[in-house]
Amino acid sequence: MAKGFAKSIRDSLTRTRNAVFSRVASLLGTSEVTEETWDKLEELLVRADVGVSTTMYLVDRLRTRARDEAILQADELQRALREELRRLLPEPPSLNLGGREQDVVLIVGVNGSGKTTSIAKLAHRWKKKGREPLLAAADTYRAAAVEQLDIWAKRVGVDIVKGPERGDPGAVVYDALQAAQSRGNDMVIVDTAGRLHTQYNLMAELQKVHRVAQKIVDRAPHETLLVIDATTGQNALSQARHFQEAVDVTGVVLAKLDSTAKGGMVFAITRELDLPIRFVGTGETLDDLAPFDRDAFIDGLFG
Repeated sequence: MAKGFAKSIRDSLTRTRNAVFSRVASLLGTSEVTEETWDKLEELLVRADVGVSTTMYLVDRLRTRARDEAILQADELQRALREELRRLLPEPPSLNLGGREQDVVLIVGVNGSGKTTSIAKLAHRWKKKGREPLLAAADTYRAAAVEQLDIWAKRVGVDIVKGPERGDPGAVVYDALQAAQSRGNDMVIVDTAGRLHTQYNLMAELQKVHRVAQKIVDRAPHETLLVIDATTGQNALSQARHFQEAVDVTGVVLAKLDSTAKGGMVFAITRELDLPIRFVGTGETLDDLAPFDRDAFIDGLFG
C-alpha cells in the first residue's frame, strides 16, 4: 500500500486509539498477566466496539495462547493480541473489476450512512485510474439523494443518469446501463434506496435493481458494496445483515472512520458478517478514501 494511504488510515484512527487502544497498550505493558488483566482487556475491547461476541472470542484465544505458550508478561500478550486481530482481518480477493467492456458496481446502505459521498469518492478514485464512470441515481424515493448525487457528479466530472422523483429505480438502472454503452463509459456506479416505507419494500427494490443489471450486463453487478457509518458502531451490524439477505454483498466501505472512537467494529464486521473491508473513509475531501490495509489499521490502533 502507498505510504500516503497507510498514514491516512492511521490518522483516521486517532479517536479510537486515544479513547481506547492507548489504554489497551498501557494495560499490556510490562506487568505480569493476572486475572485482572483479562477483565480489563475484555472491558476495553467492548468499549472499542469490537462487539461482545468477538471480544469473548479474542479473550478466549489469548487465554489459550497464554497457557500453551507460557505467556506471563503483558507485553508478550500485546504481541499475541496484534496477531489475533490480524487473523480476524483476512486479505480479501481482488475487486472483481476490469477485463470487460463495462463494470457495474451496486452501492447499498441506509440513508445517512455516507453512501452518496462514498459514491463520489469511489468515482473520483476510479476516474484517476483512467476509468470512465457513469453514476445511476436510482435512489428515486428521496429527492435530496438525486440532487446530492448530481452535485457530486459535477464536482467529480462524471456523467449521471437520473429519473423522475419516485420513479422506478429499475428503469433508471436500465437507462444508465444503456447510456453507458452508447457513450463509452466502462463503469456504472449505482446508488440505491436506503429506506422505504417497509423493510420488505426496500429489499424487494434492491433485488429488482439487481435483476435489471443482470439482464443488461453479463453477471452484473460485479461488486455490491455496503456503506456502513463507522460512528454507529454495533448498530450497523443488524443493518448490514438485512442488506446481505437481499443482495449478494461483496464488501464494505466503512465511512466516517475519522469521526469515531468505534473503529474496533471492523473486527466484528469481518468476523460476524464474513465481509471484507474494501475502503475506509478517512476525511471529507474526494481523496479521503483509502483502500483498506490490515497492517496499517492495526498499527493505527496501537500507535
